[in-house]
Amino acid sequence: MRAQFVLSEIGVGLRRNLTMTFAVVVSVALSLALFGASLLMSDQVTSMKGYWYDKVNVSIFLCNKSDAESDPNCAKGAVTEDQKGQIKGDLEKMSVVDSVTYESQDAAYKHYKEQFGDSPLASSLTPDQMQESYRIKLKDPEKYEVVATAFDGRDGVQSVQDQKGILDNLFGLLNGMKWAARAVMALMLVVALMLIVNTVRVSAFSRRRETGIMRLVGASGFYIQAPFIAEAAVAGLIGGTLACGFLLVGRYFIIDNGLALSEKLNLINFIGWDAVLTKLPLILATSLLMPALAAFFALRKYLKV
Repeated sequence: MRAQFVLSEIGVGLRRNLTMTFAVVVSVALSLALFGASLLMSDQVTSMKGYWYDKVNVSIFLCNKSDAESDPNCAKGAVTEDQKGQIKGDLEKMSVVDSVTYESQDAAYKHYKEQFGDSPLASSLTPDQMQESYRIKLKDPEKYEVVATAFDGRDGVQSVQDQKGILDNLFGLLNGMKWAARAVMALMLVVALMLIVNTVRVSAFSRRRETGIMRLVGASGFYIQAPFIAEAAVAGLIGGTLACGFLLVGRYFIIDNGLALSEKLNLINFIGWDAVLTKLPLILATSLLMPALAAFFALRKYLKV
């Protein structure tokens, strides 16, 4: 009997405040969709870091004859065979180095022609103008400074370059977008909570006579509160379900079909469906608990009347 009463009161409350209930559902859906999207973006950035940082190389470019005339770092002339041997030997002794690959001037020229063959400069370059280099694979990409400190400014070394710096700019942008999404999410959650509190208060005010009679006949505080809390929880759960739908449709449309980024940007290791599915229970639990707790605290003062 009590359960039937609570359920009937939930239906009455939702219908009586239909406009505000709709606003609660929409705001909860949007805020939790942004919440899930920010979590997925965080997973995506982490996945991309692990994928790309694992492919990062440190390059030690060696001086050639052209550099000796124009670059102050190569003022002592082009790199000698002894210097190349010492550089390679020192690299192989370093604990942070995983592997060392030598690229000759001819190989560098060949790679340049493959990548920039259509450039006007390509026809004017010759192999002896290219730089020899060592490509170093690090065990930990964060240890770039160890190599840079050891070889930057050394005789025969023109420069030490780290590809990680380029990726850091990209990941900095992605992290900025992630935090921007979280800021919007937080704002939407505040709006949703305010709507929930106002909806509960309006509902409680419109049924103040019924709740007053219930108090007079000895109904417990929880029994009086239950319909209002359940109304907020049901509205929140509907919004959470919509948020889950938005995430599923968004993942399908943006990555798999529609925009099909997985085909257009095959160099990016996109997160899979498992990452999306693992976020759905959290979103549903939040959509249920957040409105229920907001309603509980909003109703406390009404029980003191």
